[in-house]
Amino acid sequence: MNLTVIGTGYVGLVSGTCFAEMGNTVTCIDIDQKKIDNLKNGIIPIYEPGLEAMVSRNVKNNTLHFSTKLSENLEKCDVAFIAVGTPMGDDGSADLQYVLQVAREIGQHMTHSLIVVDKSTVPVGTADKVRDVIQQELDKRNLSLSFDVVSNPEFLKEGDAINDFMKPDRVVVGSDSEEATDKMRALYSPFFRSSTDRLITMDVRSAEMTKYVANAMLATKISFMNEIANICELVGADVNRVRVGIGSDSRIGYSFIYPGSGYGGSCFPKDVKALKKTAEEHGYTAKLITSVEEVNNKQKLVIAKKVVSRFGEDLTGKTFAVWGLAFKPETDDMREAPAIYIIKELTKRGAKVNAYDPKAMDEAKHFYLKDETNVSYFESKYETLKDADAMILLTEWKEFRSPDFEELNARLKNPIIFDGRNQYNHERMLKRGFEYFQIGKK
Repeated sequence: MNLTVIGTGYVGLVSGTCFAEMGNTVTCIDIDQKKIDNLKNGIIPIYEPGLEAMVSRNVKNNTLHFSTKLSENLEKCDVAFIAVGTPMGDDGSADLQYVLQVAREIGQHMTHSLIVVDKSTVPVGTADKVRDVIQQELDKRNLSLSFDVVSNPEFLKEGDAINDFMKPDRVVVGSDSEEATDKMRALYSPFFRSSTDRLITMDVRSAEMTKYVANAMLATKISFMNEIANICELVGADVNRVRVGIGSDSRIGYSFIYPGSGYGGSCFPKDVKALKKTAEEHGYTAKLITSVEEVNNKQKLVIAKKVVSRFGEDLTGKTFAVWGLAFKPETDDMREAPAIYIIKELTKRGAKVNAYDPKAMDEAKHFYLKDETNVSYFESKYETLKDADAMILLTEWKEFRSPDFEELNARLKNPIIFDGRNQYNHERMLKRGFEYFQIGKK
């Protein structure tokens, strides 16, 4: 098929590239000329394992193209995916201005019947708005063209997005048209040739709701476990053992029940807020969803509070080595990362921070921590330890799993570790001579 993907952010670029990998002809559209020029030259704006090589391969194979001209590419397009950002508004709702602007341009330039797919994460009712905007533009042109608006939410994990797209556990398609549903089924069939029941069809509004509910459910598991971790500390229990005890129950499972410094990223914080706002707009107070958000906001400061409890409120003259800045491993994404909040809590008390992350340091320097003058960046994890009073682990990158603890002990001024991801074994750390602080254990 000939596909047009509007938006070359995380969702659009990954989706377009994976569709091209399966033999479709894909053009990714963006209004940012520099970004498009970079993509044509193999410069990828995000870090995602495997993406750079796949983009390069499909550009070479002439199945993947990049352009700023939507009008030219709609002429030969079978399916147009809207994959632009839906940033969070001041009131917590999803800002649809970019989605609706794309819909407006589609209506202004389409010349034949078309399937328009909402790939962006959008609140319930967005497809109706997109349909209305396209129709309004067609009416202005006195054109009578048929089109369908489909909801096809993405469920990609940053750091494993290529695998998620190429081997999906499910594909959700919301449509009121059998013809459009069949077209989407044909498009996705190469991705699950051995199990066609992984394509789940439903009405448009249910599909729009599914994305928010999925992320809210996962966020709820995280906040629930972090709440339990805090209780465990108070009563003298070990949350690491509690996790094993409950995760063995198949009804609960081990996914998303690891205690830590809270969730971050582009999806969970924004989608939880948007779902809460949607409920409010319909006169309902979502108490559980509100609590999930509140617990997470507090959890991001737990490690900072442990540092203050150990070293005192005034951290002037103290230096802390921070391992990990991204909100999770295998990505350079720092949106709502706990590291941002923890580092700011330390520096405002006078501390200096030596930071290292395999991929996210440029993001920190130029965006999220650009105003923090007390933060220095290093090219290796061990370099951060020089003259540091303690080490703080905030992202569970693989290279942090089995460090040289003798090296850690030798370089740190004090053998103290604050572990925001419960990466290490408490008893072993004590035997190695470390003062070791975890989440959910005294």
